[in-house]
Amino acid sequence: MKIYYWAPFLSNIATISSVIKSIESIKTYSKKNIEISIIDSVGEWGKVQEKTKDINIIRLYNKSLINRLPKGGFLKSRFTQVFIFCFSFFKLLKLLKKNEPDFLVAHLIVSLPLTIMSFLHNKTKLIIRISGLPRLNLFRRIYWTSFKKNIYKVSCPTIATFEKLKLLKIVNQNKLCLLYDPVLSPKEIIIKKKEKITLNLGQKKIIISIGRLTKQKNFSFLLNAFALLKKKYPEYHLLILGEGEERKKLEFIINDLKLSECVSLLGHKKNPYKYLKKAECFVLSSLWEDPGFVLLEASYLNIPILSSNCPNGPTEILQDGLGGFLFNSNNKENFIKEFDNFFRSPKQDLKTKLIKSKIYSKKFTKFHHYLQIKKILDI
Repeated sequence: MKIYYWAPFLSNIATISSVIKSIESIKTYSKKNIEISIIDSVGEWGKVQEKTKDINIIRLYNKSLINRLPKGGFLKSRFTQVFIFCFSFFKLLKLLKKNEPDFLVAHLIVSLPLTIMSFLHNKTKLIIRISGLPRLNLFRRIYWTSFKKNIYKVSCPTIATFEKLKLLKIVNQNKLCLLYDPVLSPKEIIIKKKEKITLNLGQKKIIISIGRLTKQKNFSFLLNAFALLKKKYPEYHLLILGEGEERKKLEFIINDLKLSECVSLLGHKKNPYKYLKKAECFVLSSLWEDPGFVLLEASYLNIPILSSNCPNGPTEILQDGLGGFLFNSNNKENFIKEFDNFFRSPKQDLKTKLIKSKIYSKKFTKFHHYLQIKKILDI
């Protein structure tokens, strides 16, 4: 059996880890002889060579173009996606015709493989991984309706996405399936959380948030909410791990709100677990997630969670508040109210929430992912 993964990313996103761990789960647990490769479109996978050294990479072009392409912001990202579509079309079509993989698993810019399947008349089956819901304007609805016959399966990372896609009726319901991302590597987490760090914050208690510094993660809201929170809870210090195009904007907000003594932007960290284990509370302020990888990691490490109730993952992962504290997205007053609830929670109530969230997070291990994808691929 031959399986190809297609996931042309533009920046350091969680999808990279999801693809790699999905491949590792098949290699680890399947007893069948399976050839698995990642298709590199414009050199993007060359940026993470250390993580893919044991995975076959098929490069459509010898030269890497990813660093020359514009990134950041809606228009620049859209331009780059259109460029990748046009630049890769014939190369990808030729590759699939020649090698005839049994499955093509598409994570990002799925419009390209979706279109190409119309020109293929071989055994290759297309599996599309949907993260979040596509905004169905008239063009997209016509597009999906026209090409949905080319889809073998559409995998959804959360029940919420699965149910919403059923209602939209853009693909046949028998083609929809639930496939949890293999976010957690318990052995890796146990080892990495033991690494020592020195934060030099004195007696300060730590609130932590992790994610790319982008509009989606909504850190500008978090900083404004924390400015109100610190008046009531001056003993807390906010750590934000991540990098992205909104760094300068967030630095301005920190200076403007006079938060430099109680907020730290630490940049991207290869090992976030050693920081997470130091935290009293993990906060997710995102406008949308699907499912929200760092929520699962915090859950597994038994860190109390305060999250926005944004679509599609947090409410499901935290089981409508049974496994953590949910506040109304973009609502500072409700954020503070839920932090109050966290702060005043009896230890036993907090322990119960931690147990519930950790149990749920175990659905997102490599082994559980393999049990699901095994049925989809019939391996």
